[in-house]
Amino acid sequence: MNYASIIAGFGGQGIIVAGNLLAFAAIRQELNVTFFPSYGVEMRGGTANCTVTISDREVGSPVTSRPNGVVAMNEPSLVKFGQLTQEGGLVLINSSVCPEEKFEKSGVRVIRLPCNDIAAELGNDKLASMIALGGYAAATGVVKVENLVASLADVLPQKAHKLIPLNEKAILAGAERIGR
Repeated sequence: MNYASIIAGFGGQGIIVAGNLLAFAAIRQELNVTFFPSYGVEMRGGTANCTVTISDREVGSPVTSRPNGVVAMNEPSLVKFGQLTQEGGLVLINSSVCPEEKFEKSGVRVIRLPCNDIAAELGNDKLASMIALGGYAAATGVVKVENLVASLADVLPQKAHKLIPLNEKAILAGAERIGR
């Protein structure tokens, strides 16, 4: 198994934290992983994306031009990375901010998950990336949802540990919407 994921959106959406969490969940499953973050010039409000490659053997490169899966948290990310997805892959779109009719690709499974709307229901708009990640894990099976939750304490800084229960709730909400 060798599964490359790109998670992309605006800076400030928790893109890098989500990618880091995906990587830690893979490590928890004793898989090999690379995590390659990329920031736009502006940081908050600029572009942010990361590539996470998970494998049961050594990973040759931390970057990919043909991901197996893409999480697009905004329309520019969907435009940039969606068409790169391999046949048989998955594109999870944050449908709260991306027009529903704008993306399709033959041979690629497309899931539209209203991450911002679900985050608002949970009472915190900053949870959208955790909702997307939970949905992505449930849809792909690349890591167990339980390992995402278990890795929160490894990824979030100590001062943010009080937010672990809320992040857990968001991950599980995303997974449940997919039908985990």
